[in-house]
Amino acid sequence: MFLWKLTATEIIDGIKARKFSAYEVTKAHLDRLESVNPMINAVVHEMPEKALQKAREIDRKVYKNEDIGLLAGVPVTVKVNIDQKNFATTNGVTINQKAIAKEDSPVVRNLKKADAIIIGRTNTPSFSLRWFTNNLLHGHTKNPVNQKLTPGGSSGGASASVAAGICPIAHGTDIAGSIRYPAYACGVHGIRPSFGRVPTYNATTGDRFLGGQLMAVSGPLARSIDDLKIALQAFSEEDLRDPWYTKAQKFEKPFYRKAAISPFPDSMNTDKKIVSEIHKAKEILEENGWLVEEVECPSFCELANINLRLWMAESSTIKDFLYKEKDEDAIFVYEHMVKKCGNIGLDEIMTCIKNRASQIRKWSAFLNTYSLLICPTSARLPFLDQEDVKGSNEFEDILEAQLTQLGLPVIGFPGLALATGVDNMMPCGIQLISNKFREDIILEAGRIVEGALYRPSVLAP
Repeated sequence: MFLWKLTATEIIDGIKARKFSAYEVTKAHLDRLESVNPMINAVVHEMPEKALQKAREIDRKVYKNEDIGLLAGVPVTVKVNIDQKNFATTNGVTINQKAIAKEDSPVVRNLKKADAIIIGRTNTPSFSLRWFTNNLLHGHTKNPVNQKLTPGGSSGGASASVAAGICPIAHGTDIAGSIRYPAYACGVHGIRPSFGRVPTYNATTGDRFLGGQLMAVSGPLARSIDDLKIALQAFSEEDLRDPWYTKAQKFEKPFYRKAAISPFPDSMNTDKKIVSEIHKAKEILEENGWLVEEVECPSFCELANINLRLWMAESSTIKDFLYKEKDEDAIFVYEHMVKKCGNIGLDEIMTCIKNRASQIRKWSAFLNTYSLLICPTSARLPFLDQEDVKGSNEFEDILEAQLTQLGLPVIGFPGLALATGVDNMMPCGIQLISNKFREDIILEAGRIVEGALYRPSVLAP
């Protein structure tokens, strides 16, 4: 049995039934890490001894019939931009090599509470600034499905780890698509939770500015919807260090099974393959009792404009560090963003916050009429690796394709990047969106589509 091919829920059930031990599962994933990571550079900090020690502790609990955590025995990875005690929170930059965390971030603490086994920390682009994953400190992460394609970013190491069988669940963060796009690019699932559901805080860097506080979230990537659900539950345990944390309602509250599809929001030039996958999902949901209508959803354009301006207002505070790092790719992206957005002053920031409120009302009303929206994750199939820094035209084309990635974080609603297949080494998928704290809706709809269409598996390398 290839234990590294199992989903998290299969691992949990197997350990509880004593079909195999947490030690065997962990050792299998560590062996897989050793085998494939040199080819893809997804995990940049490994911790095999600590992982095996934790596995032995779980096995002792199982042997003594003691209570075990929600993710007991499940190997996981966490991203290098969150605090894990005694590890550097590098965020992919050399200047942070000595930023050693003295305490765990809420997500890491919650994973440990759930008895998950952290086996490594995953790569991110410099300053988590791109939908591609490359930096001067940790190097270049490759897409395990197709190395000509980006693994996504900024959670590129996370998505590559899940796709390659290094772990069934990976932690990611998302301020402009950094969970959803890497999941899409590597042919796995990823969920951006509602703002406030998953507590977040890094003592090494301190509190973020307004844009980061309102839009950045942590969430899981996985190869099954059931794994996303249980991971999200573990991630979401209360931690009072996050003042924005909200103890959200439990899953499975009643809702009307009425969905909207918008294959071309804001007249996006959506690839015909993606449009086809959206219509397949429509047919599957209709066969399962949903009412599905094709409509024009509220505009993502204003949302994307707000995101870019709030994001760049925050990014300007690290300008000196960015140039000191001398990462040419990060500088290229930053300078093109500045050119696009201009200098962001106080008046513009205030206007963004004002407009955000009206946009939330508009989207909330739409998602009260339709419990679910299905739209593109991106207008294009996964980009060629490093495509964003090839020239100004390529950069602009990518920004245009990523409209739904940029827009969603502004309103704080949950979004699911649902993988729908891999054809000729090219992953494809769709995005499911629901109202705030209604992750149960997108997870239920995602499970239905997954069951009828495609469930990701370890494909390569």
